[in-house]
Amino acid sequence: MPTPTEPGTSPDDGPGAPVLAVSAGDPLGIGPEVLVKALADPGLRGLAAFAVFGPAWALERAAERSGIETFWSTEHREMARHRAGRAGEVVVFDDGNSPGDHPEFAGPPRPTGAGGLCSFAAVEAAIEAVRRGWAHGIVTAPIAKASWELAGHAGPCAPGGGYPGHTELLADRFAARRTAMLFEGPRLRVILATTHIPLAAVPAALTAERVLETIEVGAGACGMFGIAGPRVAVCGLNPHAGEGGLLGAEEDRSIRPAIERARARGIDASGPWPGDTIFAAQARGAYDLVVAMYHDQGLVAVKTLDGQDAVNVTVGLPAVRTSPAHGTAFDIAGTGRASARGMVAALRLALRLARPAAGGGA
Repeated sequence: MPTPTEPGTSPDDGPGAPVLAVSAGDPLGIGPEVLVKALADPGLRGLAAFAVFGPAWALERAAERSGIETFWSTEHREMARHRAGRAGEVVVFDDGNSPGDHPEFAGPPRPTGAGGLCSFAAVEAAIEAVRRGWAHGIVTAPIAKASWELAGHAGPCAPGGGYPGHTELLADRFAARRTAMLFEGPRLRVILATTHIPLAAVPAALTAERVLETIEVGAGACGMFGIAGPRVAVCGLNPHAGEGGLLGAEEDRSIRPAIERARARGIDASGPWPGDTIFAAQARGAYDLVVAMYHDQGLVAVKTLDGQDAVNVTVGLPAVRTSPAHGTAFDIAGTGRASARGMVAALRLALRLARPAAGGGA
């Protein structure tokens, strides 16, 4: 698999330097810590201007626990629309609505309604920065879906079910009709046909139209990574890809027809392939993209083979959005033990993809 060219490490103060809008994630999770650790590297920090949205106290607390001196300035979120900053500058924009002494932030790290309100607002602010045109890409630190539900932004009590995660919120705010979660790593590149839905709901959701759409969006997204004419492998849903109908009908009903239609449209798609063998084939270089049918079918392989080097990319948006492929890790939050490797990978990939929009070179 071709490896994306990483940006250089010298500051670029010219007009082509990109601006990244970064949401700090759930304040009780590891998002603030991994973000502070990643941007503490002057080499990475010098590649862009960073507008961080989230509570300043969470980043300050993370820096103190990690032994890192503060390297950013803090302003009220209303100021974000009036400035973009220059390469090497980090500004934390805090709306003041999530104070550190909020009672829900006391006690052990866990999902809270206050955390959900805070992280949701931070993502909304990052989206707005891109929609207004002064930021060139979005990087999101991990949120807790349970916190979003407690805050009323997800789950059965939210209007229309709300937003189960970043992907759904981004699609709605950018009015993007065809979006998908794609994971980019050193060994694998995987896109998901279904995302945050119960496993029992997957068979009904896998219509031929949905599978075809995912194949097309994924093949088109490969162009971002410099791949023309990608070789696309499509997973089956059932063991042994259905074994000719003996182990399930979804392959013949939906997946195979989608592959045939994709091929008729000029996409080099093949399958359906058994999910227990196709990822090893891609890791050996046989394919440029694997289309997984459900969340864990793709993510078990990605997190096993690429681990913290994998980056979650929302494809199909009119904007760049990346995120580490890990969650809030409440079990180690606040201990200073979280690795910034995933956040570094997400920031670097966002910089690579955002630089053409910013007019800068890689």
